[in-house]
Amino acid sequence: MARMRLIRLCSSSAVLTLACAGWSLAGEEGGAVAPLDTAASRVVASPMPAALRSDWKLSKQPKPAEHPTAEQVQAAIQRGVEFLVRCQNPKGSWGSAHQTKGLNIFAPVPGAHHAFRTGTTALCIMALSQVGQTPEALAALDRGEAWLLDTLPSLRRATPDAIYNNWGHAYSIQALACMLQRKPDDAQRAARIRSLIRQQIEMLCRYECVDGGWAYYDFVAQTQRPSGSSISFVSATALVALHQAKLAGVDPPERIVRRAVDSILRQRKPDFSYCYGEYLKYVPMFEVNRPAGSLGRSQACNLALRLWGDTAVTEEVLTTWLDRLFARNMWLDIGRKRPIPHESWFKVAGYFFYYGHYYAALCIDQLPADQRGPYHDHLAQVLLHLQEKDGSWWDFPLYDYHQQYGTAFALLSLARCAP
Repeated sequence: MARMRLIRLCSSSAVLTLACAGWSLAGEEGGAVAPLDTAASRVVASPMPAALRSDWKLSKQPKPAEHPTAEQVQAAIQRGVEFLVRCQNPKGSWGSAHQTKGLNIFAPVPGAHHAFRTGTTALCIMALSQVGQTPEALAALDRGEAWLLDTLPSLRRATPDAIYNNWGHAYSIQALACMLQRKPDDAQRAARIRSLIRQQIEMLCRYECVDGGWAYYDFVAQTQRPSGSSISFVSATALVALHQAKLAGVDPPERIVRRAVDSILRQRKPDFSYCYGEYLKYVPMFEVNRPAGSLGRSQACNLALRLWGDTAVTEEVLTTWLDRLFARNMWLDIGRKRPIPHESWFKVAGYFFYYGHYYAALCIDQLPADQRGPYHDHLAQVLLHLQEKDGSWWDFPLYDYHQQYGTAFALLSLARCAP
């Protein structure tokens, strides 16, 4: 089954044949065919040494980015906030199952859309918690929080093979942690929120893959405990959320954290690119597993492992991958707004774009304060130039969720770039 999933993802049988035979296309953009260095291509199942290989780094750094003014950043943030206020659903959530197209992502009704709407709403709550200062934004935030508190306990997977609810569980944990900080003196509200965080952690325990970590599909046996392959960036998303829960005073079970970390380590390559999913770990040079294909995942995976104590993810690793993101941003940008997942070069899907930049913003937070400035400039310039006329940001047409989640990711990132 894993092989069949690989074949469906691959559009070039030649690349697949070479990868399975132990060969790769040399260079980031292709080129001469050469044998793989087996030591360098082996998937690592234990922490990496802190020292990096000399040929691992970029040959050149990204060009310096123009420093944005406070007015530019604040104006973009305000337009984004106004968009979220304007598009909120009457009952307080964000996103809907409308705006279908010729090819829609597999989304069994109604459960898949409950998951999408919950995850999108959680991200909007996170964004407005940080940058929503107007009376209208605060009122929208109150409505969103009330909707989340009322509907979140009923979130489950849609069908045995569709586990999109894991996105909802993870981002809701982060949203709930933000809600705790907003009204810290309301003891009754805080107790309810902490109870919901525990319940969402229990849901992540329930839907943990049999080998550890998390996924959004189970195309293997559709078992009660999902039998599908763990997906590196889904596990990373959950681990970042669980770390925020821990900071909020709700400790996740050590076992699921350890198993999720191990699942990502099994997918990590020596250059700190990460396989898309564990089912691809034996074809490490398959396009989506290579550095350009991993641009949107390495930020989240590096962050998650570092937060949970992996000393191999040094500041040098973080800065190298931030440099890669901004020097080679076109590999993500070319996939932006394409309607078919993974149709772009290196199998990049559009929905990696703002996701990847959000986790890059969190990686920048891990650096010493005096090193953050240039990366904030790069991040701000990318986002400022991509804001839509209506104030939103979006990267992949996903029913009526894409503008909302894209705007939330962008606002969460831009909030860290204000001079």
